[in-house]
Amino acid sequence: MRETSSRLLSLLALMQSRPAWPGSELAERLGVSTRTIRNDIDRLRELGYPVDATRGSAGYYQLGVGAKLPPLLLDDEEAVAVAVGLRTGAGVSGMEESSARALAKLEQVLPHHLRRQVNAIHTTLSRGPDNTGSNVKDPEVDPAVVTTIAAAIRDEHYLRFDYAVPQEPEGPENPENPEISENGESAPRLPILVEPYRLLTWQRYWYLVARDESGDWHTYRVDWMELRMATGRRYKPRPMPGDDYTDFVLRDVASTGWKVHARITVFASAEEVLSRIHAAVGIVEPVDDNTCVLITGAESLEVVAVYIGMLGLDFHVTAPPALVGHLKLIGERYLRAIDA
Repeated sequence: MRETSSRLLSLLALMQSRPAWPGSELAERLGVSTRTIRNDIDRLRELGYPVDATRGSAGYYQLGVGAKLPPLLLDDEEAVAVAVGLRTGAGVSGMEESSARALAKLEQVLPHHLRRQVNAIHTTLSRGPDNTGSNVKDPEVDPAVVTTIAAAIRDEHYLRFDYAVPQEPEGPENPENPEISENGESAPRLPILVEPYRLLTWQRYWYLVARDESGDWHTYRVDWMELRMATGRRYKPRPMPGDDYTDFVLRDVASTGWKVHARITVFASAEEVLSRIHAAVGIVEPVDDNTCVLITGAESLEVVAVYIGMLGLDFHVTAPPALVGHLKLIGERYLRAIDA
């Protein structure tokens, strides 16, 4: 009986490692006859594992979809990778509790030598703050919103939501509610209906790439979306040419995906500016051999000012007014620092 139970576990592990297995290959892997494999498959079914079988010369077995999640059998490397990922991965806000439960279940069944490996990483690893590139708190995204959007993409259903783009700041930003500008005006919520195509996470933000009713492509920040009732309407997919959704988001965010946007005249060639920035920082438009315009943005005036200063080139800024005022402020601060 112990030999049979061990073989059943080995059989289940093999079937979880890839979608389909011919009976003859399973028999060869486990060193038994194909008849024994058939009997073991029947035992797995009796235990509640859904196993589908396709007959014929090209027949195969595969695990089907059951009513509940069956136990997963992981090899040593997979178990360690999952445990470390649960400990150190930066998940979606709101999933901390479920991640902790999953980790507790996994560690409970880890063999002693694997538990020691995971604990060694946990006790010797320190993790810095997630937001190291901005003075603005990272946005929280509801996992239910992410899964709803993903389901709409999968099922090719239209997605309806209200969208509020925060107002450009006219002065110091409102840290309590980023959708309210300094003069107290709320960002207008616009009703949107789109064909959703791809979710992308970048720099701790979530974005949706979608096509609007006029056929134009847009990037939407998930934390600026408020989902409406599901439409249940299907659309005919018209994917982006080349499926280059990631590149589209990186370019589009520079002009539409930040709370603060700026067009900065830089007194250098476009090639020189591009050589000094990451492509995701912004879009560079050439004016002449010695001048170009950098279109960029960030979550705060301070971060935009840092981006400009890191260019190491002369520049001129006329808008937005809040950025001009902030540059004057920090310019005077720097001058006081060396005159003191």
